[in-house]
Amino acid sequence: MARQTFWKGYLKLSLVTAAVSLTPATTESNKVRFHVLNRQTKNRVESRYVDSVTHKPVADRDQVKGYPRGEDDYVLLEDEEIEEVGLESTRTIDIDTFVPRGSIDWIWYDKPHFLAPEDKVGVEAFCVIREAMKANDVVGIARLVLYRRERAVLLEPQGKGIVLWTLRYGDEVREPVAELDGKAEIDSKLLTLMTQLVKEETKDWSPAMVQDPIQKRLKSMIRGKQKSLKKAAPAKKPAPVKSTGNVINIMDALKKSLAAEGERKPPR
Repeated sequence: MARQTFWKGYLKLSLVTAAVSLTPATTESNKVRFHVLNRQTKNRVESRYVDSVTHKPVADRDQVKGYPRGEDDYVLLEDEEIEEVGLESTRTIDIDTFVPRGSIDWIWYDKPHFLAPEDKVGVEAFCVIREAMKANDVVGIARLVLYRRERAVLLEPQGKGIVLWTLRYGDEVREPVAELDGKAEIDSKLLTLMTQLVKEETKDWSPAMVQDPIQKRLKSMIRGKQKSLKKAAPAKKPAPVKSTGNVINIMDALKKSLAAEGERKPPR
């Protein structure tokens, strides 16, 4: 299936400009989705906006956005007024700053998108910008209007293309809840065993590591219902793991884990 382009515009660095397009780097198209039905009639249930006082449905033409400035007091804004606020960043990704690659903490990253040249004319300019960032081991910072808001975005060279990440706003990232006691001592034997266990369990990355088992089970259950229309038996819950929180027990658990790992691996 062809990827859906949802934004077209220009990538600009100083006087170098290239026509580009954006496509989402992630998808939820394979996610199991359900309709809400009336149990009695099996008809789909519709979701509608209703007046909170009269409880009557409100037609699309009568719906307007309101910014609250007091109790039951709003500033009304039409869609046209909101769109007029659009800046130059609505159609142009103007890179004005570069930062060292890897210097931005992961918590600021929001949504990834694939950025690609839109026509043959812009390919050379696109590639020059990409290779210049690679040569300096930096990523670009720009601003772009997406999802009705102007956002800071990060442009990172990747292979033959560029990945554009929307970045979270400053007021969206919270301070850490608490800090650990930096003076706390760690048992050296426990650390040695834990380090060994981590090394034994280290593998190459694979997308299979992040597959959703619940989605697979849902699809299997749905297929079963389609065939037999019988209710699937509920999955058995695993017995709760008892823990005393004792360091000695953690040590024993690590030793058992390492021993089990050694039995699974063939002799070299």
